[in-house]
Amino acid sequence: MKKQKNSVFKYWRQYKWSNIFAMMRNNRGNPSICSEDFTGDLLVITGATSGIGYYTTRKYASHGARVLSINRNREKSERLCEELQQDFGVECSYLIADMSRMDDVKRVGKELSDMNETIDVLIHNAGVYLTRKSLTEDGFETTYAVNYLSSFILNYLLKEKLKTQDRSRIIMVNSEGHRFAVWGIKPDDMNWQKRRYSGLRAYGSAKTAQLLSMLIFNDFFKGSIVTINAMHPGAVKTATGKENSRLYRRFKNLIIDKMSRSPDISAEALYYLGVSKEVESTSGKFFNLTTEEKPAPPALDREIAERLWSVSLRDGGFDDGKL
Repeated sequence: MKKQKNSVFKYWRQYKWSNIFAMMRNNRGNPSICSEDFTGDLLVITGATSGIGYYTTRKYASHGARVLSINRNREKSERLCEELQQDFGVECSYLIADMSRMDDVKRVGKELSDMNETIDVLIHNAGVYLTRKSLTEDGFETTYAVNYLSSFILNYLLKEKLKTQDRSRIIMVNSEGHRFAVWGIKPDDMNWQKRRYSGLRAYGSAKTAQLLSMLIFNDFFKGSIVTINAMHPGAVKTATGKENSRLYRRFKNLIIDKMSRSPDISAEALYYLGVSKEVESTSGKFFNLTTEEKPAPPALDREIAERLWSVSLRDGGFDDGKL
């Protein structure tokens, strides 16, 4: 019983009201604007055909970026490329992959790793929010697979390539929702088999896992000019949650979306973090749009980060166990 109590209250003393007030204040803020050019450089982004990803690709393309998007839907991907080419005259290509299928993720990761081109900015944007538990074809809880494991696998497969480049920035679209994992994550139960499932807790757990993996990847990239950061994209209107019940979708349309802002602010923030010289050496940080914040205590626990790393290697199908 004592062990359980210590586990529950492990992070209690680490929480500070000042960090919560900072988050609330930053949620009302606007992103810093970057006017620097990006002509000819390559953006690789997941989930680019709608919402934050769509606005972000247009923002980068408007500054001359070449775009390589990774999406589930071929028709929408083709339409996006035609639009970017017509509106901005930039090169655009795509890869088809379902971020809930680890074979798809590993295939795309290998293709990106093998290509000769430099990846200047890699944005992990694909995500999902589910109110009811579901499992992927691989047997993983869907929120865990899409919001965390897919980005882990891509980063893992690309880490050597990125480290040999002249430059590269990794940005993970995270969330203030990581704070829903108030008492931390359970690396041995990321599939929610031993606990009662909650959409908010599963979402918070996956986003916390992403921040924990950032700690380890950041250690790996030290000494290079590769940076890895995470950001909350603001309370913006997107199609996230469309897979949920009619009641949830109605609540989202009538309440959440009415209080949400345009994804334009997310795109501005992602462009600033990916291009601005002001953050070119900043790494391992969490931003609310473009304002640096301290994550919740569970997202800073290195002991748990190392345990999660081992689980992620296993779930990702990597047998070598090396960084």
